[in-house]
Amino acid sequence: MTTSPHPALLHLLSLALLLQCVLGGDSYLYQICSNSENYTSNSIYNTNLNKVMASLFRRVPPTGFGLVSVGQNHHRVYGLALCRGDVSSKDCKICIANAKTEIRKGCPNHKEAIIWYDYCLLKYSNYDFFGKIDSPKFIMVNSQNVSDPAPFNKKTKELLNKAAHEAYLSSKKYASGELVFSRSEKLYGLAQCTRDLSTAYCKECLNVALSYLPTCCDGIQGGRVVGGSCNIRYELYPFLNF
Repeated sequence: MTTSPHPALLHLLSLALLLQCVLGGDSYLYQICSNSENYTSNSIYNTNLNKVMASLFRRVPPTGFGLVSVGQNHHRVYGLALCRGDVSSKDCKICIANAKTEIRKGCPNHKEAIIWYDYCLLKYSNYDFFGKIDSPKFIMVNSQNVSDPAPFNKKTKELLNKAAHEAYLSSKKYASGELVFSRSEKLYGLAQCTRDLSTAYCKECLNVALSYLPTCCDGIQGGRVVGGSCNIRYELYPFLNF
């Protein structure tokens, strides 16, 4: 998608992510609207976009992932939706329902847009982005630091490298895990790609996401690097639905 900014322009959202755990997993995270092209409400593109949204809503919850394209030539719309790998079909359906409504409100008449929730992402475009890497777009970090950064960073790297390796080899392109950090603490993490990516592209996408950790998340209690094709996350609290 042409909404992808250069990596140097990544948006840094410094948040206390623990709040999301309290509010629930279906929390809105971020949205990007493309400024390249617009459509009108009475256009063929709008009709095709409506069909894409409806189809994604039907197709995605049972498996957690879906690709849809509708239309011909410059009226064609490509859509993709992904739910987090540990999310139930019920929660996935709720998230996709919210996403398909809010993405149109937040990006009215834009031919390209992407929206992220804690449980899902949804994007559409007039360009064929299937099977292509949509680079990282934003970073979220916890507002709290750990007392001893060096061993914590080492454990975080170990956990996420393992998750990334398992994810790109998995048919679902998803992996999660936990790791004992101290007597009283555990680290929890995940790595995930959209399932249209090849193994090689998923690996590449996750490696790029992992490369931001030393800069964004040095000694930080929790963080995530999020894109349109992959994401990684770690926390000191159990945010996953094991």
